[in-house]
Amino acid sequence: MTFHTPALLIVILGLALIGWLAGRGRSALLASRTETALHSRPQYHGWYVALWLFAPAALFLAVWTSVSPALITNQVLASEAAQSLPAFGFERGAILSDARSVAQGKQAAVRLPAAAPLVQPYAEAARRYGAIGVAAMLALALAGGLYAFTRIRPEFRARTRVERIVMALLLLASLVAILTTFGILLSLLFESIRFFRLVSPAELLFGTYWNPQSGAPVKGTFGGLPLFWGTVLIGAIIAMIVAIPIGMMSAVYLTQYARPAVRKWVKPCLEILAGVPTVVYGYFAALTVAPALREGAAMLGIPNASTESALAAGIVMGVMIIPFVSSMADDSINAVPQAMRDGSLALGATPNETIRQVLIPAALPGVMGGILLAVSRAIGETMIVVMAAGLSANLTANPFASVTTVTAQIVKLLTGDQEFDSAKTLAAFALGLVLFLVTLLLNIAALRIVKKYREAYE
Repeated sequence: MTFHTPALLIVILGLALIGWLAGRGRSALLASRTETALHSRPQYHGWYVALWLFAPAALFLAVWTSVSPALITNQVLASEAAQSLPAFGFERGAILSDARSVAQGKQAAVRLPAAAPLVQPYAEAARRYGAIGVAAMLALALAGGLYAFTRIRPEFRARTRVERIVMALLLLASLVAILTTFGILLSLLFESIRFFRLVSPAELLFGTYWNPQSGAPVKGTFGGLPLFWGTVLIGAIIAMIVAIPIGMMSAVYLTQYARPAVRKWVKPCLEILAGVPTVVYGYFAALTVAPALREGAAMLGIPNASTESALAAGIVMGVMIIPFVSSMADDSINAVPQAMRDGSLALGATPNETIRQVLIPAALPGVMGGILLAVSRAIGETMIVVMAAGLSANLTANPFASVTTVTAQIVKLLTGDQEFDSAKTLAAFALGLVLFLVTLLLNIAALRIVKKYREAYE
């Protein structure tokens, strides 16, 4: 018997449905026989039985799915057919993987002759542990369902128990994002500590030359200042110069001046920009915008304009994040109470003055949220930078020069076969940690600004 997780999950759901029907029916039957009012409705008794049927079995299924492959492999390695396996780990793993694929039916025949004797032991071990897993899962499901079924009484507080379980599930779901963030931070922190044992933090943060070499760390080659400046130049300066004015003016027009028919068509078309794949933006920047900017620079007499420039990447990135600014500003302006608009107009202010002095300041918390989201999106962008700005770590303020960003260098450092104990690879984690901390500080600053203006206009 093989262990098919999707099929077994369907079986558990079927048993839970049967338990729900049985629990609901039993509670209604007991109430009618004893002529006692139920504390909870029959459906809550049904959900109580269904949860006790589903939860233990599903938890065991999740654990067994991750544990059983190792148990199967250990049994195969203990068999006589595995005694002739080579000692080299990579070759041994390839043979075992080939035998496992044939035993599971993923391929018709072995590709490595040494894997043929292991196919039968793999199949037998899979059947054995599959049967054990199915039996244990069904036993847990039935035991949980029987326990819940025997507790059904007219006075039983099934609704309270079910609501507690649902609240626990909601709490667990809310903790997933927090725990994931802590996990990311800890992984970055531990690997960054390993990097800073090899390279000085001052060199990474203030060094002006970036050219990491493979193998042992070379002093003076891990200066990250060009990367940080390139990230700021493209994502926080050029892109924002493009995105903020266009996004804000679009939001003001759509909320204050556009007719409903025009808004109905323009707003969805504007938001389509957010769904375009970044590789399409990258091709557009590399094949259209960058050559046009180079020709324009030549016409203006600007020498040495590069085919890969920060200006090309920043302009296209700004176009990409216009919907983030526009949508948040649109929603924030619409949320401003109508009484504030009417009061401003009643005092003699023109519509333009009302927009500048009342609507936009009152909507500033939401606008700042949109700008923050746009900055975060721009800082984390990689594909446009790689295709339009290049990978040259140059510390320059010339927007027509080739520069790179932190995210582009992280991709470059982790691409291909890398040794995870070298300073070159560990530098990617240190760069990620710095970028994480910078984004965190931006969030804190934005929250303080939002809080200040929210108190002023509430």
